[in-house]
Amino acid sequence: MVRRSMVVGAVAALVSGCAGDVAAPTEMSAPLFAAGGQGAFNLGTHLHGGEEVLSVAPGAPHPSDSPAQGQAIFRVSDDGSTVDFRLIASNIENINQAHIHCGLFGTNGPIRMWLHPNIGPTGTAVIALGRHDGVLASGTFAPAGVVCPAAAIGRPADMPLLDAIRAGLTYVNVHTTDGVNPGNTGPGDFPGGEIRGQIDDSNR
Repeated sequence: MVRRSMVVGAVAALVSGCAGDVAAPTEMSAPLFAAGGQGAFNLGTHLHGGEEVLSVAPGAPHPSDSPAQGQAIFRVSDDGSTVDFRLIASNIENINQAHIHCGLFGTNGPIRMWLHPNIGPTGTAVIALGRHDGVLASGTFAPAGVVCPAAAIGRPADMPLLDAIRAGLTYVNVHTTDGVNPGNTGPGDFPGGEIRGQIDDSNR
């Protein structure tokens, strides 16, 4: 169950090392998931640009240059039929989509569950220019019938999405765009993803 009373000290502490000319996100309140019960299935990840996989020319913009930070928290129901989640992103511009991807750390993989702007196995990106600080998306999705392909997760056979999430074989990716070609011009314009984090039970 979702506990409504906990306070997240936004991701202000997470961005304390950012450049002085970048405003730190303000403190915010957001519910976390209650401990106990299916505690082993409380999963999370911290998102930042350093986990993005993008090859660029020397000196060219890279997601690791971004001051953006994020946090995603997942709570699996007792029977595994649903997953509640909350995704927070701060110090970030022009978010157009966010998902769970199948993939090993350090590799790119396919989208398998949309988290923003809609929730489910399929979705459509939006152009949403401007800064974002706070809860980007929250809700519930049903993982049944969604599969991670073997090639994306380095396994001999396909794996159900929920099993892959529990095994640390998926990641959350938040994408940005300024709506103008070319892409990858800097923070707020990384269409392949600006902040990313591998989902597991300790990466928070």
